Amino acid sequence: MDIVVFGAGSLGSLVGGLLAREHDVTLVGREDHVRAVRADGLRIEGVRGRIDRDGPERVNLRAIGDGTHLDTELVVVTVKAFDAAAAARTLATGTFEAVLSLQNGMGNEETLASRLDCPVLAGTASYGAILREPGVVERTGVGEIVLGPREGGRSSLADRVGEAFAGAGLETVVADDMPLRLWEKLAVNAGINAVTALTRIRNGAVLEADANELARSATRETARVARATGVTLSNRRALAAMEDVAAATAANESSMLQDVRAERRTEVDAINGYVVDRASARGLAVPTNRTLSMLLRAWERERGLR
Repeated sequence: MDIVVFGAGSLGSLVGGLLAREHDVTLVGREDHVRAVRADGLRIEGVRGRIDRDGPERVNLRAIGDGTHLDTELVVVTVKAFDAAAAARTLATGTFEAVLSLQNGMGNEETLASRLDCPVLAGTASYGAILREPGVVERTGVGEIVLGPREGGRSSLADRVGEAFAGAGLETVVADDMPLRLWEKLAVNAGINAVTALTRIRNGAVLEADANELARSATRETARVARATGVTLSNRRALAAMEDVAAATAANESSMLQDVRAERRTEVDAINGYVVDRASARGLAVPTNRTLSMLLRAWERERGLR
């Protein structure tokens, strides 16, 4: 399959590099990363397991900085949530059969679908990845890709994309309940990301004492808003998912904490802020998510990131 990964940062580079084992892959990313990949290929570190090679792996694949006028079968979008609208405008200049969003937060699929004349699949990715330097990505955690029609149900397109991912060795689930899956991931991120970013702690620390109480409160609020939108996400399921992810990635730094350390804009608007917006529209109070959102936005404004 011809695949373009649009937004080749940490996750995009890892997914694109693994897909390139079996498919024709093009990375669209920042110029320094693109130059390094063109010169020496993409170095993937931390790969091991069922089909992974021993030690670091170098993958040769195409890399470009300009994502306009693409002509491919599938575009995998991995840009930050606040760049989704700009990505959609750029992608609208090209021709392709389908788009798969593997972005954090909620609302990305709707943003893409509003500008693109092709099916947009929803997806989540729980692989851990860090872009160590231009041309070098490290997998910091084994996870899975879950994908399917954004409105739920089954489709032959989702099955075909799932087969392509699985064929390249990515743990892949084709799901018929993506609205539930997306809200569950939002509940996980709402509970972990902002708390770890504001307190500069690793994921596992949200299982301890005061941080755990805060994370659980943000997670419960998210599940409540999900139910108000018609998605049957129970508090028990949301809390179990959040704490399972925190335990499985205990030594990792969340993507939001990585952004804060690098003094980059965070995805708070599409995570805790999304919960606040949806709650406000329904007259629900979500004080923990509101407080977390306000603190992160204040931090961003003080640094000129908003």
